[in-house]
Amino acid sequence: MSVALRNAQRAVPVRRAPLRRAVCILRDALGASRFDVGLVCAGDGLMRRLNGAYRQRPEPTDVLSFPFHRVAAGELPRPRSRDEYSLGDIFLGVEYIHRQCRDTGEHLDSVLAVTAAHGLCHLLGYRHDTRAEWQQV
Repeated sequence: MSVALRNAQRAVPVRRAPLRRAVCILRDALGASRFDVGLVCAGDGLMRRLNGAYRQRPEPTDVLSFPFHRVAAGELPRPRSRDEYSLGDIFLGVEYIHRQCRDTGEHLDSVLAVTAAHGLCHLLGYRHDTRAEWQQV
């Protein structure tokens, strides 16, 4: 299946092909290659609105995930029809991540891939509300 990537921000140049490739590799490594994933590169404004609406934290953040299925950590969904072969959507806060990279000296492409992996883990039911959950992620 596919990784649909949309760049919904213009503040930071994003190399889409390497990011899409990284998400495809990660999805395949997690055994979820049959599932679609939506990936949106978002600016601070959109991330602030989404974070406020869904987490009651009206501030930009690095990643938000919106799973299509509810599954236990590490389980794959069991779709009942072709229309249900989606893991969900990942929103990457590209402006937020870019600022972090400037502060730490890390490479944007690498941090985007790692952050997308974090989002993908959330789509597969992993959480990190406790120390034990964080270690599992």
